Amino acid sequence: MKKIISSFVLFLLIVSSSYSQKKVFVIPIKEEIGPASARHIEEGFMQAEQIKADYIILHLNTFGGTVDDADKMRTVLMKSKVPVYAFIDNNAASAGALISIACDSIYMSPGASIGAATVVGQDGVPAPEKYQSYMRSMLRSTAEAKGRDPKIAEAMNDPRAFIPGVNDSGKVLTFTTSEAIKNNYCEGEAKTVEEVLKLAGVENYQIETYTITGVGKVIDWLINPFISGILIMIIIAGIYYEFQAPGTIFPIAASVVAALLYFAPHYLGGLAENWEILLFIAGLILLAVEVFVIPGFGVAGVLGILFIVLGLTLSLIKSVPSDFVVDLPDGNAFVKALFIVLASMIISIGLSFYFFGKFIRSSIFKHVSVQATIGKGYVGVDLKEKELVGKTGTAFTILRPSGKVEMDGDIYDATAETGYIEKGEKVVVVKYETAQLFVRRM
Repeated sequence: MKKIISSFVLFLLIVSSSYSQKKVFVIPIKEEIGPASARHIEEGFMQAEQIKADYIILHLNTFGGTVDDADKMRTVLMKSKVPVYAFIDNNAASAGALISIACDSIYMSPGASIGAATVVGQDGVPAPEKYQSYMRSMLRSTAEAKGRDPKIAEAMNDPRAFIPGVNDSGKVLTFTTSEAIKNNYCEGEAKTVEEVLKLAGVENYQIETYTITGVGKVIDWLINPFISGILIMIIIAGIYYEFQAPGTIFPIAASVVAALLYFAPHYLGGLAENWEILLFIAGLILLAVEVFVIPGFGVAGVLGILFIVLGLTLSLIKSVPSDFVVDLPDGNAFVKALFIVLASMIISIGLSFYFFGKFIRSSIFKHVSVQATIGKGYVGVDLKEKELVGKTGTAFTILRPSGKVEMDGDIYDATAETGYIEKGEKVVVVKYETAQLFVRRM
């Protein structure tokens, strides 16, 4: 009987011990601060909430990144009801310093550093004063909220901040581990997460680490600037082919798929707003109206192109707070995003123009185009077409600007040199280039 009671008591102790174990959730941030890391923080906190974590540790090693994404991460940390510890394992510079200060406690490895929070552009040159002022205000308010000296936080951005014995060199402030401990910007020195927990007085714990989901990995891949540029090229190429040869199914289908792959991850990542996507759609509508309804090329076409460019560009970046109804984009980020969009569009249009003549003459075009089946003696590519220059015929279909013309009882692909040509109008062949006839209204 005594053995049974002893076994039962031991069982209760084991069960009680397992239930009293603290759950510690570790979120590694060991990359440049950007949209991906901001999303990792949000996902990490959701996973921590699901397991009902008692503590969260940010395992940091970063040289910084974008201010807007750092601010987004800071907001998540400031709102956390669960104690958050920052473990700086080597570096927490610039945006990384802001994120660290937003945590409840900071622990640093030997030889680590925190600070140097000057906002710089892509060229490494310090950004204008308005951006520095915005960063300083975030550093001060965050430090105040966590019980740290706001003047020290400000000195991490402003070389003019003079603090006797702390920052008197005329340079932005960067703390070593010992300096951070001395000035209440670090609670202790630790080499591992386990040492951090020991210093924090956490015992009997179970550690779980954040893992990126499969969907998260796909989103991270799609929001990569290089991949975004490729998707923009596909979007523009599909639109170009559709306008040049209406009814060509594959290019416009590829454009639609590319647009979904472009906007969906940026929307889920908090970069693309509803109005930015609507701006892109409005641009497509205006461009379609200009091409298919209004002769020539005027205001609707120009506005359509402008809206498409702005929609694609603004969806690459996060807006910053302003006094206007719609938040304004960060200037440096906007220029970078605009360059990506314009470069992708120019390359896409150039390649499309080069390959378009070959594509519409290929056997593939005959299978994917809804206009491919035309009876009445269709003629393929041959040297005979070069001899048609100067001859007259009739528009067999609407040319806007591409379509088909009839000459001497045969049907040929053709492109209107200028404007649009209605079905039945008399035309004259003015030139033959890139395996394509160019005609003009008589």
